[in-house]
Amino acid sequence: MIEIKLDDDEVKYLQDFVNKGQKNAREITRARILLLANQQKGDTDIAKTLCVGRSTAWRIKKRYLEEGLTITLFDKPRSGQPEKYTERHTAEIIAQVCTKPPAGKKRWTLVLLTEEMRKKEGFETINKESIRLILKKAKLNLG
Repeated sequence: MIEIKLDDDEVKYLQDFVNKGQKNAREITRARILLLANQQKGDTDIAKTLCVGRSTAWRIKKRYLEEGLTITLFDKPRSGQPEKYTERHTAEIIAQVCTKPPAGKKRWTLVLLTEEMRKKEGFETINKESIRLILKKAKLNLG
């Protein structure tokens, strides 16, 4: 069994963390695990109280001892493909949408926008779906 002894500042931080602001459910659960562990509750009691697995309670306590409080509360970065287009790319796409469409066209379409952006440096491989997702994230609608 892993013993956790939080100092007063950590307890206050965790209580504020749980009660204030918008947090991810996993982050709040981790904070509650640490608060219950500080009250000398066992892994089984914590698991029953918070509806998590015993191994989850044990892992969070172990992580706290090894890595510290703030690292324990938040998710570690996950593997996966990094973002391909930066904020600068997004700004360029949005700026292009705000310009006049090509001659003979009433408005920009995803196909027209894709063709136009591919002519620019850094956008050679961009596709229609990437542009659609960027515009959706920016809450812009071409249709």
